[in-house]
Amino acid sequence: MPWTDSARADHNRKTGRYPSDMTDAEWALIAPLLPPAKPGGRKRTTEMRDVMDAIQYIAASGCQWRMMPTDFPPMTTVQGYFYDWRNMGLFETINTLLTMSARELECREAQPTAGVIDSQSVKTTEAGGVCGYDAGKKVKGRKRHILTDTLGLLLFVIVHAADVQDRDGAPGLLKAVRHRHPWLRHVFADGAYAGDKLRDALKGHGGWTLKIIRRSDTAKGFQVLPRRWVVERTFAWLGRCRRLAKDWERSIESSTAWTLIASIRVTSRRLARYCYPS
Repeated sequence: MPWTDSARADHNRKTGRYPSDMTDAEWALIAPLLPPAKPGGRKRTTEMRDVMDAIQYIAASGCQWRMMPTDFPPMTTVQGYFYDWRNMGLFETINTLLTMSARELECREAQPTAGVIDSQSVKTTEAGGVCGYDAGKKVKGRKRHILTDTLGLLLFVIVHAADVQDRDGAPGLLKAVRHRHPWLRHVFADGAYAGDKLRDALKGHGGWTLKIIRRSDTAKGFQVLPRRWVVERTFAWLGRCRRLAKDWERSIESSTAWTLIASIRVTSRRLARYCYPS
């Protein structure tokens, strides 16, 4: 994308305290999707926009909870909302709704019929939790297994130990995604998903068609492969959040939540530029 004057204005983040803060347009997309205050008890005094900005700050900067700036709500308050929203599946719901809206703006059906699957191995820390060794990538940690649509928008993610091979982790991902995207049937993948093992595991779970896109044996150097570049670009988009540089989380649930937050960050900015052009 060329950096024209209009493009610089669209991507300008000089809007608030920090570049990670949501703009008014982005907040207008997120605010209706957050749960209301619980009835009874003391009246809610914390601004939900500040809570979301704090979560976005941690995702973008990769800092620890206790290093969050003091002009956000108290760390324990933000952390409490994060765990509550994680446990109720709110981040997954928000990501799904934003993805469907983004697809409609691209003149696509809200529910995709085709997707691209891939995984990314990342190191873990001494925090503990599920861990394994990916002999192919020589990484000890976990895998983020994601499925995107053909535009590169994140549809679903699961996190598991890095020693789980792609063809073994894919059935769980594809079976789970059917609850969110029931029309999805065609999947593009690389050679790691080839063979009968994955096809046999999917029997009885829908009419899946799996197309393996292989790299040519005669190719030299870098080569753009059809469809596969889409999911690689999505990993690059998510990698803009430094919280994902490593898997810092003890639990799989938190690791999944931060991946979804990174996707929400990308998709909400994309939608805001369409819905509220500057």
